[in-house]
Amino acid sequence: MPKKSVRTSTIFEGTGIKEKKAAAEQKSQQKGLWNDQKSAEKVLKELKYWTDLEALWQGLSAKVKDLQELDEMVEEGSPEAGELESELEKLEKAYQKAHVELLLSGPYDQNDAILVLSAGTGGVDAQDWTEMLLRMYLRFAEKKGWKTEVTDKTVAAEAGIKSATIHVKGMMAYGLLKGEHGVHRLVRLSPFNAKNLRQTSFALVEVLPVIAEDAGVKINEKDLRIDTYRASGAGGQHVNTTDSAVRITHLPTGLVVTCQSERSQAQNKAQAMSVLKGRLAQKLMEEKKERIDELKGGYKEAAWGNQIRSYVFQPYTMVKDHRTNAETSQVDVVMDGELDQFIEAYLLKRT
Repeated sequence: MPKKSVRTSTIFEGTGIKEKKAAAEQKSQQKGLWNDQKSAEKVLKELKYWTDLEALWQGLSAKVKDLQELDEMVEEGSPEAGELESELEKLEKAYQKAHVELLLSGPYDQNDAILVLSAGTGGVDAQDWTEMLLRMYLRFAEKKGWKTEVTDKTVAAEAGIKSATIHVKGMMAYGLLKGEHGVHRLVRLSPFNAKNLRQTSFALVEVLPVIAEDAGVKINEKDLRIDTYRASGAGGQHVNTTDSAVRITHLPTGLVVTCQSERSQAQNKAQAMSVLKGRLAQKLMEEKKERIDELKGGYKEAAWGNQIRSYVFQPYTMVKDHRTNAETSQVDVVMDGELDQFIEAYLLKRT
């Protein structure tokens, strides 16, 4: 039996956890913290996150010496080998999870996230695929204990949806979901084709950070064109009697966002502005990355056909991420929101 490598928590001093916890503690002790309740709650969530992570690391540290000795027993095939091997694997997985969460140190990684899903090439199949992805991400968020709100959805005529926007509220939501940004490809036998032929369809997933008012992303009102119109779809009598839906165009970049899910024009405008800020922040991050890639000589323009992940339903089952080569044959499990394997592989690949 090959010897297992238990990565010990003796590297605790170099993880940055102590420093980040101390910084969060310092924020929590600032005078006037509760003058802004939302800001205060965010600070306390951050402090709890780093405190829990420190406890995990210290728990591993308390056991690691004995476990290293037990590892030799596993190698020698002692009667307790199976149970000990299971404990070793459990601790290695705990380390891996903690290590992945430590990678979330980007400027917006701790923020809430906005997911914008859009049907691409593939007709009705692509619209159906987009609705399947909507359910997948809602299930993922539910399993994480995050709150979600579908702030905009355009239902297709025959089946599925043309687009949807989800506001995901939870600690590290953007940091964990940002790797989902890109084109997702589906291969299956089409239920919408009379001959049940194999069909390939695409959907685009945009992942945007929710930007706080004081986070440095400034929008000049003069750069905006705001149009209002009558909302369509379900929503009762109200949506048919007022021009509550809002479309905002950012003239310098050409970015367009819409929202029609709220009852009032003011609420829809606020939601649309939140999405616009996220898109502008994402655009700035992408432009910075492109400049770095160009200097390195390895930049490749992101095109619609450059899918990040493929989901194959027939003639075999497979989900494969083309950036990390992470894959599984358990398509049903993935579509039910089990995305941790792909998210962790993406974050680790970036280190």
